[in-house]
Amino acid sequence: MIKKMTGIVLVVLMAALLMTGCGGKQAQEAPKGGQTGQADKKSSNLEESIKAEGVVAGLKADDGQLLLPPLEKKEIPPRPADPAKLPEEDAMHWYDMEYSGWGVTKVNIPKSPKDGAKGKKVTLIVHGDHPWTTAYIRGAKKVADAYGMELKVMSPNWNPDVQAQMVDQAIGARPDMILMIPVDAKMAVQLFRKINQAGIPVIATNTHPESEAMKYVIAWTGPDDWGQFRMLARKFAELMHNEGGYAIIQHNPGGSPFFARTYAPITELKKIAPKMELLDKQAPGFEAEKTMQVVSDWITRFGSKLKGIVLADDSAQAIGTVEALKKANRQDIIVVAAGNSKVGMDLVKEGKIQAITYQTAEGDGAAAVKAAADWFNGHDVEPVRYLPKHIITKDDVDKFMPAQW
Repeated sequence: MIKKMTGIVLVVLMAALLMTGCGGKQAQEAPKGGQTGQADKKSSNLEESIKAEGVVAGLKADDGQLLLPPLEKKEIPPRPADPAKLPEEDAMHWYDMEYSGWGVTKVNIPKSPKDGAKGKKVTLIVHGDHPWTTAYIRGAKKVADAYGMELKVMSPNWNPDVQAQMVDQAIGARPDMILMIPVDAKMAVQLFRKINQAGIPVIATNTHPESEAMKYVIAWTGPDDWGQFRMLARKFAELMHNEGGYAIIQHNPGGSPFFARTYAPITELKKIAPKMELLDKQAPGFEAEKTMQVVSDWITRFGSKLKGIVLADDSAQAIGTVEALKKANRQDIIVVAAGNSKVGMDLVKEGKIQAITYQTAEGDGAAAVKAAADWFNGHDVEPVRYLPKHIITKDDVDKFMPAQW
């Protein structure tokens, strides 16, 4: 009887072991099936994201131009031993600003998951509220929507301290990527470093941070502000017959446009038109009334010596300048500006401004999101992506209507 009971117990134990073994095998195989499902989902997401690239390539901006025109390449000269020792009138003095992002050794850049842009959560921190920024965001959303990305936009309204707080908030939300237009070039270094150290991929866009910040970002996208203002300076010199006094209404101090839109024309004109003389430069902000006061003062101080004015903005600054010239009956003064708002293009059509740059606001925002999507899709992303350059005059202004902003 005892032997019979022992036999039964052994049979039951063996059956239990077999069942346990089968269950263990199934338990081990289950994750394998889950991994296969995850891989299939990743592959499908990537395929859909890459298919969306064709849709993105055909998107149009509100002015009828391609939202993402072919990017431009820029020839990068060798860096001087110590640019800061060169005079400010020498273009190479500004080397680290003009060629920011090139030849930088990157630090702690995350690897692309290569699982597609679709469904990715991206936080975009702009610099401030402005009609241009509205168009920029519109372009960014067009690309995000085409890829199926979730885009959250934050604006510090030109306050660098508020932008720093927003960076902390964005890091806390743990998005898949952060895009940022820095308010202050110097302060941006610590902000991009903080994002980088948090392990969140980040792309800088539109305005350049200081060159040190570029090692913490995947890439920078935006206009070649230095290049387009050199191009504008050459047109300005042509209109001025390469001689005469000129003055500059500057951008807000601190950001890269302040330096590019001041020293690109100064250094370019010194090289190509040495008979042109810089009379003054001031930064009255973006209020028409303040700009009008500055220009009126120039007309009084310099009289007939003032032959031309370069503007960092073709909207409020342009309105103030044109009003001052009208009051003084000085329509002989040549005016060129950064563009291209509806205000600026209308003034070009009326002959009150002779030339403006074409800077697609929508394309600027679109380029940043496209770089993010390319990274998620596993494509190589160049350290710097420049928007194309063009100078708008009365001859072709109608091609860029209706204006983006």
